Amino acid sequence: MSQETKSFPKGASPQTQTTQPGIESKMNPRPIFEHTDYLSQGQKLKDKVAIITGGDSGIGRAVSVAFAKEGAKVVIVHYTSEYDDAKETQTIIEQFNGECLLIEGDLSKPQLADQIVSKTLERFQHINILVNNAAVQFPQNEITAIKDEDLQQTFAVNYFGTFYLTRAVVPHLTTGDCIINTTSVVAYEGNETLLDYASTKGALTAFTRSLAMNLAKKGIRVNAVAPGPIWTPLIPASFDPQKVAQFGANVPLQRMGQPVELAGAYVLLASTDGSYISGTTIHVNGGTITNS
Repeated sequence: MSQETKSFPKGASPQTQTTQPGIESKMNPRPIFEHTDYLSQGQKLKDKVAIITGGDSGIGRAVSVAFAKEGAKVVIVHYTSEYDDAKETQTIIEQFNGECLLIEGDLSKPQLADQIVSKTLERFQHINILVNNAAVQFPQNEITAIKDEDLQQTFAVNYFGTFYLTRAVVPHLTTGDCIINTTSVVAYEGNETLLDYASTKGALTAFTRSLAMNLAKKGIRVNAVAPGPIWTPLIPASFDPQKVAQFGANVPLQRMGQPVELAGAYVLLASTDGSYISGTTIHVNGGTITNS
């Protein structure tokens, strides 16, 4: 299941998907989630337990695989419709003797957070890392076109789902443990067609900074990663084929990024390499300058 990563595709073929947040197996080309020539130490996250929302595909898959290679036991939270992607990720992890637990559900439902915690503790007995990565987006050209249900769903998954799960996990974290949130370049630059999505990512940025201050006294670190145009299932599930074909062309590096290109940032923030980093956002966006 490993993939060649010495050169990255500049763009994608025109394509679209009809459901959020998209299915990785339907994408062309498939996102690159793993460096075939990277030799992990297998020690940076040894015996750590990591919960990763949206860990079935895209950035979440790349992070799940990277964490497992560094010795972490991985819990992947996914939608029921994404079971095949989640199972594929689990198989990849198990191929190198990693451990992976799949939990399906809708993060917008508050009760799921407690279920995730209880199932994780039942299987692995402790929790050390939480990666809040799952998200949906519904682009619209005008604010008047944004439907109430889409606005509510975007906040329910992207922000409230993060809040619910973080609230449930924090009591089980201790000194040296950490939380990593996936924000976005649009939280800093804005985006004319993603008014509600950008707002949720702005909220996550403020949440990251505030929670880092709140948990510092307990020795728990909180950080974020802000991706730019990364080739994930969310892209063909959100935009028309023409926009997909041009995806990533407007950044300084003139190409879309691959999920694997973010994995190292999450490993840094989750490991002792990042032990003096908290309240910070790492920008992985193809060279876009942001006011962070």
